[in-house]
Amino acid sequence: MPRIAHKNFTGGEVSPTLTGRYDLERYATSVQCMENMLPGLHGDAARRPGTRFVADLGGYAVLIPFSFSVEADQNFVLVMSHKALRVSDGAGALCAPVATPYAAADLLRLSWAQVGDIVYLAHPAYPLHKIMRSPAGSGSGYTWSVEQVILNESISAPAAPEVTFNGSGGSFALRYKVVAVDAHGRESLPSPPGQAANGKHPSDWVQGNSAAIRWQAVAGATEYNIYRESAGYYGFIGICRAEDAQAGPMQTLSFLDNNYEAKTDDTPKEDWNPFANGNHPATVSFHQQRMVLGGGTKNPQTFYMSRTGDFENFRKSRPLQDDDPVEYMVASGSMDAIQWIASFGDLLLGTSGSEYKATGENGVITPKNAAITAQSYWGSAGLAPLVIGNSILHVQRHGSRVRDLFYSLEKDGYAGNDLSIMAPHLFEGHTLVQWAYQQTPGSRIWCVRDDGILLVLTYLKEHQIFGWSRHVTQGRVLSVAAISGDNGDVVLLAVQREVEGRPRVFLERLAEPFAPDTAVENAFFVDCGITFCSTEGIRTMTGLDHLEGCALAVLADGSPVEGCVVRKGGIELPYAARIVHAGLPYASVLSPLPVEADTRQGSTLGRHRGHGRCVVRLFRSVGGQYGSSRRKLDDFPFLPARWGQPCEPYSGDVAFAPGGGHNADASVWLVQSKPLPWHVVAIVCDVDFGEA
Repeated sequence: MPRIAHKNFTGGEVSPTLTGRYDLERYATSVQCMENMLPGLHGDAARRPGTRFVADLGGYAVLIPFSFSVEADQNFVLVMSHKALRVSDGAGALCAPVATPYAAADLLRLSWAQVGDIVYLAHPAYPLHKIMRSPAGSGSGYTWSVEQVILNESISAPAAPEVTFNGSGGSFALRYKVVAVDAHGRESLPSPPGQAANGKHPSDWVQGNSAAIRWQAVAGATEYNIYRESAGYYGFIGICRAEDAQAGPMQTLSFLDNNYEAKTDDTPKEDWNPFANGNHPATVSFHQQRMVLGGGTKNPQTFYMSRTGDFENFRKSRPLQDDDPVEYMVASGSMDAIQWIASFGDLLLGTSGSEYKATGENGVITPKNAAITAQSYWGSAGLAPLVIGNSILHVQRHGSRVRDLFYSLEKDGYAGNDLSIMAPHLFEGHTLVQWAYQQTPGSRIWCVRDDGILLVLTYLKEHQIFGWSRHVTQGRVLSVAAISGDNGDVVLLAVQREVEGRPRVFLERLAEPFAPDTAVENAFFVDCGITFCSTEGIRTMTGLDHLEGCALAVLADGSPVEGCVVRKGGIELPYAARIVHAGLPYASVLSPLPVEADTRQGSTLGRHRGHGRCVVRLFRSVGGQYGSSRRKLDDFPFLPARWGQPCEPYSGDVAFAPGGGHNADASVWLVQSKPLPWHVVAIVCDVDFGEA
């Protein structure tokens, strides 16, 4: 009777169609079921923490992270609902709603990108908008606002200047334009040209010749740029400060042109707005100090880049300069609409048919030297990609495959892998609608499937770790976001649950992992739950109005309590407890793949087998069940010293016999349905193979 060890679960759950592929290297690290369990980076598998109730959202909502810095108090979750925005720090109540133009049905198609205190929002059915954070007037907290982005917005242009040529007259028309500049360096459009018809060409000026330019001041201007026509262009010749204006009801400014050189590499900007007339961008990003917009309604194959360092400015110089806006159409031979744009050293673009790299001379994109090359031809869905270490993850066209992209020296370009190839059963008939990356702990991508199931990919490319697990709760997950917290990244969920026969949507926060120094009294393994603490102990727990009528899982001072149903917003405990966690129950399930091998008697495929003595190695775990199937389970013998007292978490080996007799599909199932920790390090089984 061979002894088989399952000691590495980093491969996660794989498709049932792979149960015969024991020749694959990843077979030994994979399982047939990993539900509400998370593969660890060391090969272990731990129970998913529960979720803490944060707020009642009232209705459908989509979450957007707002991360200003690594400091926890500078990170928020933006809750987008039907034509409204609310903000939470992820642990407390929501702020008052702020009006937005977005209908609930359109929220998942939003593309967003943050720079500083501003989040830009792009959607093909709406003009570009932005969410802005400002310090509150009281000195504490923040105020939030939403407004439409007005591209090329600036102060008013000056009126046409008056020009006087000083000196003996001629027949050459001297023409000048004036541009107003505000305190932020934003330039107005140029004034209409003003001219002196009796001037001389600047090359003919002699000593004493000059031209006086006068114009009326513009409200909000701090200085003015003056331009003189030269060879068909208006070149910069000087600056006039606003404080030089002459006092009076109509403030007048003047500038004396002493035949300064007209620098035609610095010309007044001409108005250009590629998103006028309903051509709304579908995606937004930032690259090389420019805002990048693409996938417009009328030209979905084109992307645009703003002026350098001025994100909302698309005005052009004539002739074009390196810092001018960029316009580039992806000419692929088919209508390849741009689905996403990402800055990853290079500018990467995902279209419905291909993935592209955009670059320029010395890696810098300018209006004159932009170039684009295809990197792969898988096609992309509209979900924004995730940058993780040295890779970028994106969802393949049709939304049912996850791929990574990374730079390959051998290819001198980008290559990638299908990260869902081993678990297609998790995606068949479904699409991913949103995802978020949790860097710490665990390096995990939390993915929302269209039916509300949560899929998690544990991903660490440098160690070739990528394993999927599924996470089920009493309800449907609608949206997910991750922000920086005190001790790692915090995962937040918008979850629709049925309470008293009607759907309700809650904002919930994934609880902290059960750390090695955490007492069992503080283990949090309930969903949509709350914690109540009392130094004296209590028997009546209130504050559960959001779960009215629901049967709960309760952990009171480290001991599970059965039979609690919420009545009038509370529950009654059978004994007084100091620390109580109460919420919805969920089961964590782990089952290894069938043991298969090539022996001297041939392959074990199709042969009956039975499990004898088995051992599960646990780390700080309590309780759990085992069996030969998920439907027939026995309890592990974890018992407290007295009823109502905690059972201390156990680390070590526990022996069991799963039973089930001899058959072709005999297996081992481990289940934890109590609100207690469960952490599996390895499973060792004695397997007896009979005849086929």
